[in-house]
Amino acid sequence: MTFIINNDVRARSHIVETYRGGGGGDRCIKFLNTHIGTCMNLVDTGSQVCSLFWRKNDRELLSSHGFTQNQLTLWKYPSMVKLAELNGHTSRVLFMAQSPYRCIVASAGADETLRFLQVFGAPELLNSKPEAKTSFGPYNNINQI
Repeated sequence: MTFIINNDVRARSHIVETYRGGGGGDRCIKFLNTHIGTCMNLVDTGSQVCSLFWRKNDRELLSSHGFTQNQLTLWKYPSMVKLAELNGHTSRVLFMAQSPYRCIVASAGADETLRFLQVFGAPELLNSKPEAKTSFGPYNNINQI
């Protein structure tokens, strides 16, 4: 039985979420208070939980699943209301990775497919206003003093 623990920086430091990656029978995401050792919340997802991602700004959680549904599920934290189910893999989702701006998720399944999904919306870029170009020469991308 394997426990994987991820801290949610917006929650108190002693509240963490954990899931068991040790079999298809568990199907749960558990929220534990590590100070007193109690389970604060337990969500039965309906299928094996393979991995989790936090969306820090929107307080959302993305879970990937195996048997029986092989889907990605987007949850609203802390209510754990299901926002979306993303289907497409025909076998369990083995791995997820996020883009640098954390809006696109790549999922790899045991069905030997990669899926790229814009799960979390558009990225919020710093200084997103476009710069005015005054020159069209070969050095127009170099800053002038």
